Amino acid sequence: MLYRSLYRHWFSRVDAERIHNVTLAGLALVSKSALLTRLLALPFSVRDTLPIETLGLRFAHPLGMAAGFDKNGIVLGAVGALGFSFIEVGTVTPQPQAGNPKPRLFRLPEDAAFINRMGFPSMGMAALQRNLRLRPSLPIGISLGKNKDTPLTDAQRDYNAVLTRLYPYGDFFVVNISSPNTPDLRKLQTRAFLAELLSSLRETLQHLAGDAAPKPLLVKIAPDLSLNAIDDVVDLALTYGVRGLIATNTTNDREGLSSPSRAETGGLSGRPLREHSTAIIRHIYRQTGGSLTIIGVGGIFSADDAWDKITAGASLLQAYTGFIYEGPSFARRLMQGLHRRWLAVGAPAWSTLIGSEVEEPVR
Repeated sequence: MLYRSLYRHWFSRVDAERIHNVTLAGLALVSKSALLTRLLALPFSVRDTLPIETLGLRFAHPLGMAAGFDKNGIVLGAVGALGFSFIEVGTVTPQPQAGNPKPRLFRLPEDAAFINRMGFPSMGMAALQRNLRLRPSLPIGISLGKNKDTPLTDAQRDYNAVLTRLYPYGDFFVVNISSPNTPDLRKLQTRAFLAELLSSLRETLQHLAGDAAPKPLLVKIAPDLSLNAIDDVVDLALTYGVRGLIATNTTNDREGLSSPSRAETGGLSGRPLREHSTAIIRHIYRQTGGSLTIIGVGGIFSADDAWDKITAGASLLQAYTGFIYEGPSFARRLMQGLHRRWLAVGAPAWSTLIGSEVEEPVR
């Protein structure tokens, strides 16, 4: 309640990106101190009551921090202390880039949403490599991107460069081809571009892994794709050994919004995505019969939102906008609510709930 009051009366009056940067600076200081990290965890940590194993990894519970919150890997310890079971850092590009001109992050409080047109601001892969040398124990995903000035015909060069440089430091890797804020990036979701990119990344993964099993590769998709286009992505993912999909990224759709900033250019995140992202998760799970791990993201503000995505087929969840609006106790309250719902239905194991409300998988 205190956080929401502060957010409504003070935080919301300050430029959204400025507040984000101040928050990151504070959490970065916490992350550098084992003592401060432990102190932060006291009120916000989450008990290991809903563990899940997927992608060859063990997660203390399903909820992780989505990409975009920590683009450069500077607050990993604090994110774990705030109760998240994993984090996806980035999106990271080969070379440093500033991103799009400011202002580029806008609150839509009436819609419990944000619009961003950040454009992959990144310190670059070398800086992220340095930051990941001292890392916490929670699983880390790395979101791979391309530099803005790299033509689409050379995009696979950028994705492979980041994957190669950061392979020892990530537990799984995400191909971000669905941000609306890098010119033409979403064209990489089309079948011809994506087949070439995934084929190249598979070869790189096999080379980097040597005799070991390659680390998991996932693809993050846009909510604005048609079902036929999603089916193309699913087919290519299965063909090229992709282990999972993240559904979904931000949307260009503005239907039903009421906030004054609704006309700003960029990707919309938050509550307006909740139902549509869940429907896409359900479709993917039905198409694959659960053979691909799905990470559900989009409009998660409560345990009920999380429950809907899990029973639609998501093995893991990510949140960012919900955390900003709900505050530092977000992960703890959400996981407590999920645990209560699990106990109430009497399911024998947490994993049996994944996709439990999806009928008639076609594969």
